[in-house]
Amino acid sequence: TVRETSVTLTLQTRSRGVMTESVSVMKAFDPRETKLNFLLIAVPITCYFAYFSHDKTGAFFSSMVAIMPLAFLMGRATEEIALRTSESLGGLLNATFGNAAEMIIAGLAIYAAYSAGIGTETADTMIHLVQASLIGSILGNLLLVMGLAFVWGGIHFDEQKFSPNQVSANSSLLFLAVMVLIVPAAFHKTVPGAEGIEGVENLSHIAALILLGLYGLFLFFQFKSHAHLFATDGSHHEEPEMTYRDAIILLVVATIMVSWMAEVLVHSVEDAATDVGLPHLFIGVILIPLFGNAAEHFTAVSVAGKDKMDLSFAIAIGSSTQIAVFVAPLMVLIAWLLGVPLTFEFGTLETVAVFGAVTIANIIASDGKSNWLEGVMLLGMYAILGAAFLFHP
Repeated sequence: TVRETSVTLTLQTRSRGVMTESVSVMKAFDPRETKLNFLLIAVPITCYFAYFSHDKTGAFFSSMVAIMPLAFLMGRATEEIALRTSESLGGLLNATFGNAAEMIIAGLAIYAAYSAGIGTETADTMIHLVQASLIGSILGNLLLVMGLAFVWGGIHFDEQKFSPNQVSANSSLLFLAVMVLIVPAAFHKTVPGAEGIEGVENLSHIAALILLGLYGLFLFFQFKSHAHLFATDGSHHEEPEMTYRDAIILLVVATIMVSWMAEVLVHSVEDAATDVGLPHLFIGVILIPLFGNAAEHFTAVSVAGKDKMDLSFAIAIGSSTQIAVFVAPLMVLIAWLLGVPLTFEFGTLETVAVFGAVTIANIIASDGKSNWLEGVMLLGMYAILGAAFLFHP
């Protein structure tokens, strides 16, 4: 009958819809769609090293590699969700999940310090690892990513331009973040001893609350009250490729797997550092941010080659701003709640490195133009700092 035929067609249509949704989730993991997904093979390799052969060094390096494609999948899911929201909420989602891998690694390291017991060698190592990874994320985005983007874009175009409003707004917040690193160190120098340590902790807690408040106001300024200042020419609305449900599922699955790999990484870093002979500072500043941000780095460089410098610059300097005024203070507050003495006193070398990176990046980008030579300068600065951290005891 007509009614039976209608019901049958309806069920077939719903069945096809479910199959289409399932295929779209599976396609996100398909190496034929994204070459980076070939690195997902590192997930079972990490499981083997961590739970069967108990090879801590192998588990550390394989987990770092595994985080790369998983962080990319998290970013893709976030972008799909953001396409269905308003511009301001989409910006907030990207700000929150853009550096999710770093937040997960830092958060697990803080918890590891709490579990090991305050004052133990393991706790001190974890605290320094958190501080180093935060510093490394800022340096990597400002110098390595922006440098590669300028070089790759400069190879294809003589000169490229980007919005000077992005430079102005982000550079102000970054310089404020640098001051937050300098003040606790200066405070401890002038007030030595136990009283100085307690004062640095209290100062860091207050600064963290202020930075988070300023970051919230920055998002409101950028995406709501003064959104017109950050609008770029030639922008177009992208259509979502996944259903809303599939994007949520992908985000949840990728986040769980990143957390799993990050837990393996955190618990194997001490043994790996001893076996390989690399300083904890170099691992935290260079290696962890390099692998954790690899997918985002690739995006920033690739779009620069297409003359989309506003997007490339937003990824590079925007991510640094998020780390400095959102992720770092958030980690300080989480540590405060757990009683872990994580402060903004990151060390002399780390503070000098961030100050130099922010200064040179802002000087080079201040005119809103870029070329390959400026990119080489940024890469040279990153190489010098990398050598300093490598030889630091």
